Amino acid sequence: MATPFVVESPDVTYTSDCIEAQYTYHTTLVCQEEGATKVKPCATELTFHTERHVPKLGVMLVGWGGNNGTTVTAAVLANRLGLSWMTKTGTKHANYYGSLLQASTVSLGAGPSGEVYIPFRDLLPMVHPNDIVFDGWDISSLNLADAMQRAEVLDWSLQQQLRPFMEGLKPRPGIHRPEFIAANQEKRADNVLAGTKAEQVAQIRRDIRDFKSSSGVAKVIVLWTANTERFCDVHPGINDTAAHLLQAIERGLEVSPSTLYAVASILEGCAYINGSPQNTFVPGAVELAVQRGVFIAGDDFKSGQTKLKSVLVDFLLSSGLKPVSIVSYNHLGNNDGCNLSAPAQFRSKEVSKSSVVDDMVQSNPVLYGPGERPDHCVVIKYVPCVGDSKRALDEYTSEIALGGTNTIVIHNTCEDSLLAAPIILDLVILTELCQRIRVGMAGETEPQPLHSILSLLSFLCKAPLVPQGTPVVNALFRQRATLENFFRACVGLPPQNHMLLEYKTQQPWGGTQHPCPTSVPAWPASLQKKTSHMNGFLGPPGDNGPGLPGLGVGHAR
Repeated sequence: MATPFVVESPDVTYTSDCIEAQYTYHTTLVCQEEGATKVKPCATELTFHTERHVPKLGVMLVGWGGNNGTTVTAAVLANRLGLSWMTKTGTKHANYYGSLLQASTVSLGAGPSGEVYIPFRDLLPMVHPNDIVFDGWDISSLNLADAMQRAEVLDWSLQQQLRPFMEGLKPRPGIHRPEFIAANQEKRADNVLAGTKAEQVAQIRRDIRDFKSSSGVAKVIVLWTANTERFCDVHPGINDTAAHLLQAIERGLEVSPSTLYAVASILEGCAYINGSPQNTFVPGAVELAVQRGVFIAGDDFKSGQTKLKSVLVDFLLSSGLKPVSIVSYNHLGNNDGCNLSAPAQFRSKEVSKSSVVDDMVQSNPVLYGPGERPDHCVVIKYVPCVGDSKRALDEYTSEIALGGTNTIVIHNTCEDSLLAAPIILDLVILTELCQRIRVGMAGETEPQPLHSILSLLSFLCKAPLVPQGTPVVNALFRQRATLENFFRACVGLPPQNHMLLEYKTQQPWGGTQHPCPTSVPAWPASLQKKTSHMNGFLGPPGDNGPGLPGLGVGHAR
């Protein structure tokens, strides 16, 4: 299989099984000594060990019959089959636009013709989305073809092509606790798992084992893309520790459905991702995941308005402007909007949307005093007419020099599920990859798995879940840089710092000694887009799998 690149370095070793990189991690330690602030550069020698074998991946979706579940399943099928369809604006081709891994690029470095870019997915061996096998649960009994039609997300001509492949897919019965979601969801609940909470957890575990054995997948990842639940109070003796949580399930005490799925997944050794804003990961669930060495990640997909907010607030503060008011209004008409029309469920969403600016505000004591923060208001309304095409209106008011005011108003139309589906794929693919990575202190300990709380996935989540004591980062480009630089470290490459020092000195050195254009980025010849109708694929629409020559994911010499 052809390789995208090979790192030629004495610190990087390739074998048939793994990539091993020796890496120097540079940080700075700041402390106060004798009234002075002292900054001490630090260096830690690390070993990164990445398994190269890419397993067959199964993904079980909670809410498989919802808008997101049907859309992501349809997207993978459409790409796997190389489908095209007509719309009023012309022919469209299946693609993975909106996916960080499949549709964005990273710079490997400078070459004779300028910077060399590759798809993000080619940094390390990763699962290709076309190879993912889906299964899941839903409280609605509709098969996925009928559920896709109910969702009204995809063009009708595409639905017609997909129907034969989706009408045989039927969700397994799901856990339904009416007190956790809006009353308006009751009419959909005709595929409900009976029994006590303990019996429901046991059945979910059996479902996971059945799917794994019947599908032949090597790994299963479970992801919640069902309705937003109300928050669940944390009570000592009930959900504050792993032991108490397991006892609470046996005793039938208050435990949310999303937490029941999380516990079942963790007990089966399957990573669990929370794509909604509720507090699924109560302290007992987190402790259970850490005890079992199972990955968990969340919370709430970051797809539209909040993603933009994490960019714009960072831009304003980085420019020395002081946001004093942020008002975010949304209306949407899909089932998510219907569920969020209930006050308790809206509160969960309001919390996840509001916290996105906190770390950026706290990072600038020049603009904000202790306890000071912008006024921040979030409004969500249910308007059935707009369906899945969510409208978002944002107003950012900032204080500028000499008492002036700057106001930015943005109108954003987000096709909700079409933005969420690629994020779901990125989350499960990155989670699987992280299961094959070990990191350790060079020469001291065997490389160890990453922390059970996968904060590395913060780029994709509104309210990133992080280990206790870890700084929360919401600024979007810092989150992306973390992902990119972590995977660069896995292959022994330095972090991408964008300094380009070789171009900023009077005496040319490094890459500036090579004549190169300054405006056209360089791509390996095999990665250049050949025709406009390919819709972003680096090969014919029918031949876009992981085995495409020049796009393999193995890194062998």
